[in-house]
Amino acid sequence: MPGYALITGASGGLGLALAEALARRGRDLILVARRRDMLESIACELSLRFGVEVLFRVCDLAEPLQMTGLIQELEQSGRQIDLLVNNAGIGSSGLFVDQDWSHEKELIELNMLALARLCHDLGQHMRQRGNGQILNVASLAAFQPGPMMSNYFASKAYVLHLSEGLRHELAPYGVKVSVLCPGWVATGFFRRSQLKSGPLEAGKRLATPEEIALAAVQGLERNRAIIIPRRQHRLLTLLVRLSPRALVRRFSARMIRPLLPRQ
Repeated sequence: MPGYALITGASGGLGLALAEALARRGRDLILVARRRDMLESIACELSLRFGVEVLFRVCDLAEPLQMTGLIQELEQSGRQIDLLVNNAGIGSSGLFVDQDWSHEKELIELNMLALARLCHDLGQHMRQRGNGQILNVASLAAFQPGPMMSNYFASKAYVLHLSEGLRHELAPYGVKVSVLCPGWVATGFFRRSQLKSGPLEAGKRLATPEEIALAAVQGLERNRAIIIPRRQHRLLTLLVRLSPRALVRRFSARMIRPLLPRQ
């Protein structure tokens, strides 16, 4: 039975670009997101354009009951997931203690708990079969603290470290694990996180979702542990690791401050 690539957060932005990049390579897909109308349209378009099977499941991954229902449905369907792409995630900005706790809790549940649950459940099946691949989407934020985006940066550090640990654990069973760490990407993330993208656009520092998706697929094909699309960003992560932590904190705050809306 041919396997599927399951992509979360697939109704737009990077998730949609990843779905298209994989469909272009002949991969059958299962798309997961909250918006049925968008998923229906995307599934139909990708299927017609690339001649692949594209299924979709409507699910709010931050809701534990819906997550459990998705897992059960996948198991009962008997469909084999060869590739898990954990792309769904949200951000927030401003002083952590000033944020609405319900949103910060949702961030933790989506960016970390949902991702870990899918890695745990689908990773078990991959281990039993002796093959499979997982791509977790983190960020350059994973390598440093992020004052004024503290919860988001911390969540991406979790994704990075979990992915590296799983890569070592699952390698003996034929399961490959990679983590994607892009810089800023031109998606709806800025609007949803109440950030301004203008300063980044002016400095040509925004990548397109298509650029990042292509780098991700190429990294998967080469079984890269950590996929950082741009060379300057790979150098930046090295600099962060070598610099004093106090300096890194100040650098992060200085980087984020121009993106915050004026109070």
